[in-house]
Amino acid sequence: MKRNYWENMAASYQEEIFDVLQQDKKKLLVRAIRKYSKPNQQVMDIGCAVGKWLPVLSPLFKKVIALDISTNNLKIAQQLHPGLKNVDYKRADMSNPTLRVPKVEFGICINAILTPHAKDRLVFFNNLKKCIKTNGTLVLTVPSLESYLLTRIVQQQFNIDRKEFSETISGKKALVKWKNIMQGVGEIDQVPHKHFLEEELTLNLNKSGFQVLEIKKIEYPWSTEFNRPPRWLHSPKPWDWMVVAKKD
Repeated sequence: MKRNYWENMAASYQEEIFDVLQQDKKKLLVRAIRKYSKPNQQVMDIGCAVGKWLPVLSPLFKKVIALDISTNNLKIAQQLHPGLKNVDYKRADMSNPTLRVPKVEFGICINAILTPHAKDRLVFFNNLKKCIKTNGTLVLTVPSLESYLLTRIVQQQFNIDRKEFSETISGKKALVKWKNIMQGVGEIDQVPHKHFLEEELTLNLNKSGFQVLEIKKIEYPWSTEFNRPPRWLHSPKPWDWMVVAKKD
């Protein structure tokens, strides 16, 4: 998504955008950050939005760089966390091929690689390489394509939330959706978002100069996908991919 989307979304971000920190009931992300963090390091929150992760990062690192494409998001983050004195805020577009950013020993990027455009994603991954120093650590989460497809298979098989998922399309719109899903782009609230296969994510990171150390599922309750999930619907649960990677 382009900058205007996030600038317009900023005021309602807390209500509209999925909260990974809150929904990660097993605290896998927090545990990973604590496991690999060192107090003498600098960390960059890449795509920090309104700064939900800043209270987690600030006590663990010497300095935090909160980076986001949206000026409005950064203003809200500053207003929400005035007591975090070791945080610097920087507006930057990770899809800009000429981007210049400071290098840090540690980076987190929580569901920020969402653009449906392949060229922009390639630049984003290349800029991740620019952000992290050699032997530095990246903790990354992205939406799972496997989970996205599982949700739709379960919905159709058991007729869950039929009205919310019922849609008859044809012609050009159907062709666009077909082309999108072939590239792992699925709609969330009618907005195209990139979703990743596990192997695709590993390949992209390897080509960008990272070695994957860990890859895990961050599982969520089915209530995050359906308004009225059946009581019997438990496991498998929907998930995002979490990766811990080392910069070569």
